[in-house]
Amino acid sequence: MNGTTLTADVRRFAYDDGGPAAVRGVRLALRAGSLTAVLGASGSGKSTLAKILAGWALAGGHARFEGVLDLGPGPEAPGGRFEFTGGPDDPRLRLGAWGARVAYVPQRPADLLTGASASVGEELAFSLEQRGVPRPEMLARVRAAAGAVGLGGLLDRNPGRLSGGEHRRLALGCALVGRPEVVMLDEPAASLDAEGGMALKRLVGELRSEGSAVVVFTAAVDALVLEAETCLLLEDGGTAAQGTLHDVLGSAALGASGVVVEEEPAAGGARVSGGPAPGRGTVPLAQLDSVTFSYGLRGTRGVPAPARAVLDGASLEAFGGEILALTGPNGAGKSTALRHLAGLAQPQSGAVRVLGRDIAGEPAGRVAQTVGTLFQDPRDQLFERTALREVAFGLGAAGLGAAGLERDAARERAIEALDSVGLEGKAGLHPYELSVSEQRLLALATVLARRPEVLLLDEPTVGLDRFGLRRLEVVVGAAAEAGAAVVLSTHAHPWVRRTAHRVLALSAGRFTEA
Repeated sequence: MNGTTLTADVRRFAYDDGGPAAVRGVRLALRAGSLTAVLGASGSGKSTLAKILAGWALAGGHARFEGVLDLGPGPEAPGGRFEFTGGPDDPRLRLGAWGARVAYVPQRPADLLTGASASVGEELAFSLEQRGVPRPEMLARVRAAAGAVGLGGLLDRNPGRLSGGEHRRLALGCALVGRPEVVMLDEPAASLDAEGGMALKRLVGELRSEGSAVVVFTAAVDALVLEAETCLLLEDGGTAAQGTLHDVLGSAALGASGVVVEEEPAAGGARVSGGPAPGRGTVPLAQLDSVTFSYGLRGTRGVPAPARAVLDGASLEAFGGEILALTGPNGAGKSTALRHLAGLAQPQSGAVRVLGRDIAGEPAGRVAQTVGTLFQDPRDQLFERTALREVAFGLGAAGLGAAGLERDAARERAIEALDSVGLEGKAGLHPYELSVSEQRLLALATVLARRPEVLLLDEPTVGLDRFGLRRLEVVVGAAAEAGAAVVLSTHAHPWVRRTAHRVLALSAGRFTEA
């Protein structure tokens, strides 16, 4: 790999919606083998900047870009200097050639994956097949990429059976299999367990030693960011601070931003986990009783693989008034346990009880009348035209809904829910106009507005900045104080220590006190 440098001068980038510039006045120079951190709170423009550098934001003709992207010639694809004025005669990047050299792993892994591959191996091989890479070389690259991201033993696994963290590893592998010269990672540590985080750090080190320039876009200063040579802090799409990592970490701008730097004091003096909730009920509102559940695996050459036991005699009890956190490595089965409590999966043995009744065979819609679920990917539950309509939908804003509310009462409660998660000023926006972290908060608001007796949250902290984490802590605490049983899965151990009343660890299919 050569010493190509990517330089970018983003003078102005704005979508064709009449709004202000999404990114403006940002300059970056990426040297081969370097690590650059782009920090910023939710909505600061990090993901938009990443998409500009990757060429994604320049496709489709729905935005105006004024600036320069300069990528020197490479071994397999031409480079060049591209100057944009925001006019119809602007150059067009050949995204296939550009993407072969400038890889981008978005915040949502699904945005990179094809969704059509039957196995992890096929997904990793897809881009190489499109480029006509010889089969022996392709197989070697696939095995190397899978091993590098910790999926070496899962090449035959259907991507649809991967956990959220494993999906992120797969997306990273898909970007790396092409051996790019520039690698841009948007919130790469989100959904990863401790082992995955360490593997990511090692992988970035290997990429740099091979000459790749790596850029990390994130709202949190973690172990990987601390190794960055240069740093850029974004605020409202512009440069708030730039220089060495030491310069930015010591700046007043960082302290005022929503970037997570270190463990924050509990909001409102909230408790530290390690004991039952003061107002905890005596009868569990949600319960797994010796539940066993297995996923079938895709075999090779027509030979079915043995089923994989995800839950193996798993038991837990969640009481009203308490926050129960579920931890464990990627793929341990935390999301599967939550799906059982939501009535979205049926145990092969054992029982699932909600409000004291066995929900075996109950329609998921009936279970949802008392159980609210936040899925790991917020887009799985967002479909309305505006944020306000999204929250009001479950309340029956057009009349009487499941919550038995009239239109005005439903609207008032929907606005209250949006306010509670900090989206009061974005009620009229389309959900897909929000950042990924804001979409997560919106999905949370849709659940909170219904005031369910059991609240299930799958990785609710992923991608949230400091302000988002504080809001989450407050609203989850308020739900528990109101009598709900809150069960959440997470890898955010510092946040859990100050928020949850109890923590259970899932390993080998069973829960134990942590």
